[in-house]
Amino acid sequence: MPPDQPLDAPGDGLYPERYYRRADETDDAEFYSWPRKVVHIDQAAIEAVGRTYADLLPQHGTLLDLMSAWRTHLPEGFVAAEVVGLGMNHAELSDNPQLTSHLVHNLNLQPVLPFDDASFDGAMCCVSVQYLVHPVQVFAEVFRVLRPGAPFVVTFSNRCFPTKAVAVWQAVDNADHMALVRRYFEASAAWYDVTAENRSLPLPDANPLFAVWGHKPASPTNAG
Repeated sequence: MPPDQPLDAPGDGLYPERYYRRADETDDAEFYSWPRKVVHIDQAAIEAVGRTYADLLPQHGTLLDLMSAWRTHLPEGFVAAEVVGLGMNHAELSDNPQLTSHLVHNLNLQPVLPFDDASFDGAMCCVSVQYLVHPVQVFAEVFRVLRPGAPFVVTFSNRCFPTKAVAVWQAVDNADHMALVRRYFEASAAWYDVTAENRSLPLPDANPLFAVWGHKPASPTNAG
């Protein structure tokens, strides 16, 4: 588990610190201080996110929406007992109709998640993994707060705020993004059955949508 103190330098031992530098190193709280109530991917990519969630996330459970904002993109008809949003802007989180509760928390300053062990039946992170400066610590924390057998689903496109995306993300292409996120899973904990897929809808000019996911082992026998 990461230390309980904020981390001053980026990185996590997987790659050199410079890989996690950003063009804009000002406080993220300042950057996200005003709400951006726009979607950052097109409707086709949003539908692809919803289909991915429907395929992988358990219904009727307690879910964690990591790096959440004003929309979660759970598909129509999906039923969750609770959806907890953790993000950077209170106004955006308050306007998200699929969240049952939320909190403002800066993972780049404090990668420790403010939840008990084994609190969630599933977790997701949509089009935001490129902004993490301590990704391995954060993925390890997600592993900690998930219940046995629970999935963590990370989706992303080719869109980002370029001044806030980490250097390693901007230096590689879509295929390498999938490989990079897979490495975050593999370096952080004993995730089971880690999978990376292109989940884009076959529509002309649509934003691509990629997903990488893994499960916390249901028992020690399938941890590996």
